[in-house]
Amino acid sequence: MTDQPFFVAAPKHLGSLLAEELARLGLREAVETRGGARFVGTIADAYRACLWSRVANRVLLPLGRFAADSPDALYAGARAIHWEDHLSPDRTFAVQVDGVMAGVRHTQYAAVRVKDAIADRFVERLGRRPSVDTHAPDLSVHVYANQGEAILSIDLSGASLHRRGYRHTLSAAPLKENLAAALLLRADWPAIAAAGGALLDPMCGSGTLIIEGALIAADIAPGLLRERFGFMGWQGHDERAWRALRAEAEERRARGLERLGSLRGYDQDPGVIRLALEDLARAGLAGRAHFERRELSDCWPGRADDRGLVIVNPPYGERLGEAAELPALYARLGSVLKERFHGWRAAVFTANPQLGKQLGLRAQRMHSIYNGPIACRLLHFDISADAIISHRPRALPAEARDEGARMLANRLAKNLKSLARWRRARQIDCFRLYDADLPEYALAIDVYEGAQRWVHVQEYAAPKTVDAARARQRLRAALGVIPEVLEVPQSQLFYKLRAPQKGLSQYERLAETRRFHEVQEGGHRFLVNFEDYLDTGLFLDHREIRGLIGTLAAGKRFLNLFAYTGSATVHAIKGGATSTVTLDMSRTYLDWTERNLALNGISVGRDHELIQADCLAWLQQRVWPRRFDLILLDPPSFSASKRMRATLDIQRDHVALIQSTVRLLAPGGVLIFSNNLRRFRMDHAALAELALTDISAATLPKDFARNPRIHQCWRIQPANTSV
Repeated sequence: MTDQPFFVAAPKHLGSLLAEELARLGLREAVETRGGARFVGTIADAYRACLWSRVANRVLLPLGRFAADSPDALYAGARAIHWEDHLSPDRTFAVQVDGVMAGVRHTQYAAVRVKDAIADRFVERLGRRPSVDTHAPDLSVHVYANQGEAILSIDLSGASLHRRGYRHTLSAAPLKENLAAALLLRADWPAIAAAGGALLDPMCGSGTLIIEGALIAADIAPGLLRERFGFMGWQGHDERAWRALRAEAEERRARGLERLGSLRGYDQDPGVIRLALEDLARAGLAGRAHFERRELSDCWPGRADDRGLVIVNPPYGERLGEAAELPALYARLGSVLKERFHGWRAAVFTANPQLGKQLGLRAQRMHSIYNGPIACRLLHFDISADAIISHRPRALPAEARDEGARMLANRLAKNLKSLARWRRARQIDCFRLYDADLPEYALAIDVYEGAQRWVHVQEYAAPKTVDAARARQRLRAALGVIPEVLEVPQSQLFYKLRAPQKGLSQYERLAETRRFHEVQEGGHRFLVNFEDYLDTGLFLDHREIRGLIGTLAAGKRFLNLFAYTGSATVHAIKGGATSTVTLDMSRTYLDWTERNLALNGISVGRDHELIQADCLAWLQQRVWPRRFDLILLDPPSFSASKRMRATLDIQRDHVALIQSTVRLLAPGGVLIFSNNLRRFRMDHAALAELALTDISAATLPKDFARNPRIHQCWRIQPANTSV
């Protein structure tokens, strides 16, 4: 067979990767060029590229190159080509034009001129012409125009080679198959797979990365599933060479499947998991990879001794994901990688490098790759202790601290002493020690006593008028002073930046450590977590409210709405409540509630129910057969969670919310309503039918006395009920 040049098109920025791939396929003189790569070989070599290239879009056989500075010149150049050698008049063809040409505003016009040239040549030479079929032509003609020149080629691939044939239904914002393969190749998956490594995608969507990873690991030609290529309707087609290549590919597939290792894909959406399983079956790989519905928080290696590659294409603000939610999502992903995939390699594909920084991992290297028109980065990580970046500022050593740090140390020691007698008398183990007492040190410092002493430090975000470098220096000094005064190691001090929160954002995960610690309050036991969330699971400013619930609960039926981790339910049951119902929208927090109950010897069941529900919808739609003697209503100030049917603005909605809740009170029942909106104003006129008693001051703990607006609380009953 005669050697000739071929051009292989690739997605933007993947020409070098394509040239490397073509060279590995044994194709000679494979080099990167504008828009892809080129090589020299036989028609059989071109077929091999069509069948085996994982990166290519198209394989083109150039027929002519000529000046084309106008539509007429394009027509003349196209008509001069011997089309009768390539296409029968009984068959069909289509023309695609890419590039820019003088005098042509729309490439469709250029395509029509080429179509006319081909048809006119056939009529002139043979007296009849082939028909045009833009959907399934026998021959695809490709024209590339640039700088007054045109290259006219036969498209041997036909439909783009990224269409492998296994994906029929698309999920939201999928990766094209050849882009997914390119990411895997850039992440060294072939070498990892050859060494027996595992592949895992914790946000797999419809599973393209895992399926492409399986094709690579099992040495399966990506074009083996395709029913048709562009060369099949070409008169120069060599059927014998094609059959030989397919037979070789089938043999390699059979051998490769025997050594296929562990491949796992997780996603929180059951719909896309179904699509992934269907696509896996269409790829002939049913049972060869594992897809499962899992939240990111439940993502673990398949086996404890697995090592390999975690590859993920998380949302980055284009089409999917709300921008405000993404930093926390990336931080959680980074936490999962750091906590559970030590010794693995990771590759994260993102269009937003700032989001990549939220992972808390130091990238080893980076590739620039486009996802369609979107410029993206593929970040590569070796997950080890050396790669972990701490966002916590380093503590300033004693010799570098100024007089302000000594003032902070004195204030902490003074507060600790002044609270000591009160704490002993009330048996309080968890308390706020400091709350921005000194304006220069805008921190909230909470102390938790259990088997050890833990310190939870939250920095209030400084206004833009404060010099950032000076504020960070003071923070570093504080992080040195605090553990010294409280006599705890740095490992038992947890730092977070507390920016203004909206709605349930205070409950969003920051990490995935799942490290819980046991503490006590009022003789009851609770689990707290200092790392995974902004808050710890026990709101210390609500201590008196929980105590009030325990006091009022004897012999009562108790309802806990927006229950969070169920600490008030524990107080109610220990206070003698005969039955409880605890509602929260989050399965995570209901599980936490169940653990808190179990820690106190309480079993979930008929008497003590946990219900996962949107509290707003539950109050509006549920006809509850029982009434309650005591209800705690402690909603967020604002919520627009995707799982809620409506938004909640507590200032706007508190009247309707309170009225809906009061309907569930039994005769003589009491509603305790609290919220943390500092500018909240109760609408007394709209609630004139109710007896409203402001108990905010009575429920303000001593350790929060400097911040009297930290919460507001009312005792509410129908006006005709004796209080």
